[in-house]
Amino acid sequence: MGRKRHEPPRNFFARKSIAAMQRDTETHGLKQSLSATNLILLGIGCILGAGIYVMTGNAAANFAGPAVVLSFILAGLACGLTALCYAELASAMPVTGSAYTYCYAAIGEIAAWIIGWMLLLEYGLAAAALSVGFSGYFTSLMADFHIHIPAAISTPAIDAVLMPGGTQFIAGQGINLVAALAIAVVTVLLTIGVNESARANNVMVIIKIAVLVAFVAVGVFSVDPANWTPFVPENQGNFTYGWAGIARAASILFFAYIGFETVSTAAAEARNPQRDMPIGILGSLLVCTVVYIAVALVLTGVVSYRTLGVADPIAVAVNAMNMPGFAVVIKIGALMGLSSVLLVNAFGQSRVSFAMGRDGLLPGMFCRVHPKFQTPHLATILLGVISAVIAALLPITIVADLVSIGAGFAFSAVAFCLMWLRSTRPDLERPFRVPFGGFWIGKAWIGYVPVAAILLCVAMVLPVFIDITQHALRGDVIPAVIIVVYGLAGAVIYFTYSSRRAAIVQESAL
Repeated sequence: MGRKRHEPPRNFFARKSIAAMQRDTETHGLKQSLSATNLILLGIGCILGAGIYVMTGNAAANFAGPAVVLSFILAGLACGLTALCYAELASAMPVTGSAYTYCYAAIGEIAAWIIGWMLLLEYGLAAAALSVGFSGYFTSLMADFHIHIPAAISTPAIDAVLMPGGTQFIAGQGINLVAALAIAVVTVLLTIGVNESARANNVMVIIKIAVLVAFVAVGVFSVDPANWTPFVPENQGNFTYGWAGIARAASILFFAYIGFETVSTAAAEARNPQRDMPIGILGSLLVCTVVYIAVALVLTGVVSYRTLGVADPIAVAVNAMNMPGFAVVIKIGALMGLSSVLLVNAFGQSRVSFAMGRDGLLPGMFCRVHPKFQTPHLATILLGVISAVIAALLPITIVADLVSIGAGFAFSAVAFCLMWLRSTRPDLERPFRVPFGGFWIGKAWIGYVPVAAILLCVAMVLPVFIDITQHALRGDVIPAVIIVVYGLAGAVIYFTYSSRRAAIVQESAL
């Protein structure tokens, strides 16, 4: 009987070299066709969506009141600092995978898996939230034409209801098949090709920006300043209004800004990524912050913030203007806006899974590219199906909170990776660098912008964790169960499959 071969201990902190990433850029098989303009519109396409069309109303009605404007500024500041970190890393490592890939290069395999797993959660739940918003506006638009879509196919299996003690989760009236169908259509479009997707996104972005500008320009004449008083409603306990409510609303609206991250996932398909990635990331974030503030002011000025806790708050405001024709235009624009974000969000999710598949952390089907369309078609279809199921079952309140948690983890990791790589690879070419510098503690570089980004991201996520814990203590355990089950599933998959498969891929690449 032969001796059993002893395998070397597994290095869970093995890092992927920059050289290996550069080789990936030459062999990924994806089409490099996106310009700086495409990237800016890609970012705007993903940022201006559920955050402005759906979550603004929820944040104002349940937490911040008219002071939701301050919540937008706070969340925007956190994302702006993080965007600077993304811009530097994307210019230095123009590869697909976003925060996952940066973690693999800086910290190692197990950290990359955690962030990649959280990104898949973030993107999947964001798609569900967007499609639920789409369902709300579509149902409202059809009602304007006297076509009534039954609640049995347009509401989730679990619903969120605002009670005196806070939001509670109850059994819904049906299954949201309208939301699931919206994801299905986007999945088909993304499978066909990135050029076709980019062109469709560009058209939808232009339409939705025009509609939002029209809403502000027309709505400003219907503003009643009394609706802004008090600007910061008195706190009613926990996170209901007051400054605590502003912080809680910011943690929700944090979700509204995460689209800029999707730009970094497109680095492998950009024509000139070193120059264009920072332009796309920072340009899209700046444009959207201005739009968010303007729309939030008009929205809470036209109607009382207490009436906005619905899936289609802008439709509520436009209906209050007594302009039926304009209401139809706004709702069509909202549907275009949500469709474009669905498109870009699904694009980002499929590219993260593509990178994880190439590294062996996910099965090979996730990095298989269609010979004709040159897209990761199998990953796009599978992830689309999962997101559609979530959209059919869960309310937007739950999914938005879980998206914010995923974004907070990913953003903090990116800021940390930037400091790590500045410390360990000072020689790496960086066409763009975060401003304001930093200082050295021994061999570690500490940047002012990355540290501030980490602190603000933690501040965004902390209220969500506190609120989820309070819900669990009251008996509403659904969000907590989702987090725990998803985390355990990730651990099982990594230790039983991913870590072993990744080792084989690494050895074959040597």
